[in-house]
Amino acid sequence: MGGDTAPESEVAGAVHASRMLAARNVEHTIELVGDRTRISAALQRTSDPPSTITITDASDVVTMHDDPASVVRTKPDSSLIKGLEVLRSGNADAFISAGNTGAVLSAATLLLGRIRGVARPTIGAFFPTAGSRPCLVLDVGANAEVKPQFLYEFAVMGSLYAELVGGIERPRVGLLNIGEEPTKGTDVVRQAHQLLARNGVNFIGNVEGRDIFGGKADVVVCDGFTGNVVLKFAESIMPMLKAVLLRYSERSLLSKLAVALVAPVLRRMLADFDYQKYGGVPLLGVRGIVIIGHGKSTPLAIANMIIRAWEMHRIRLNERIEESLASAHSSPTLEQA
Repeated sequence: MGGDTAPESEVAGAVHASRMLAARNVEHTIELVGDRTRISAALQRTSDPPSTITITDASDVVTMHDDPASVVRTKPDSSLIKGLEVLRSGNADAFISAGNTGAVLSAATLLLGRIRGVARPTIGAFFPTAGSRPCLVLDVGANAEVKPQFLYEFAVMGSLYAELVGGIERPRVGLLNIGEEPTKGTDVVRQAHQLLARNGVNFIGNVEGRDIFGGKADVVVCDGFTGNVVLKFAESIMPMLKAVLLRYSERSLLSKLAVALVAPVLRRMLADFDYQKYGGVPLLGVRGIVIIGHGKSTPLAIANMIIRAWEMHRIRLNERIEESLASAHSSPTLEQA
């Protein structure tokens, strides 16, 4: 119920995802948590709603203005909290939301707890690259300040996600920094470099901001403050290009024709910038599969979030993360860090 167009987009996306899963012969149930009356009405407006969709009533809504740290206490009957409680009880395998990102992060960490071996959960986001595959950057907002160990854990979780969900064999891991040399950056980043270099992941060294779009690494780790700045900057590229093209087209009739000719090509080239393709960003490190979507998530984005959640459940991502971190924490080099 927390998205900009809730519950219409959520309902339409759930219907679309249910049909996609049915086409793959996947047994499933999609449980919509929120205002039963409004959800039922939205379902009735879809053509032939699947019987695999159920409704759990929730009388309250967490808005973008609510304090993330207090929603568990102040809004226990909200769609967000009740949905996470369904996951915690074992009656669901995954939870997705297009609501308040901070509230989802805070409530999921509090209600679900962390995977054993994870000091801090992290949020990752995909960035298009000049290569054939995207780059997963984490953290993009969950942890403004980090320790070297956190960055190492982000690398482990991100590598497993890129490999098991993204299908990338031996993902290349880079550490975001202001230069390639190991001596560059803050104390935390320099210590993280040493930790990553000697502990298991396919670490390629420091990478710079330009290397994200350049496709130099498959996974890039950084603190959440830096990652969120990078994410918001990337989100500004498409609107900026559209504004530049519009301004250019207004110069003359010839300019308008030129823009009309290149626009279809540009749309195809920039399709990877469309957030709907990935649906949402994974919250890695909590005891449960959680995906957070954009507030303006469309039905397509919602459907892709659901499919991604199913994929994460199918490949036992959280169990694999726990196994990898348990092995890493038994390493003397990590213990010393």
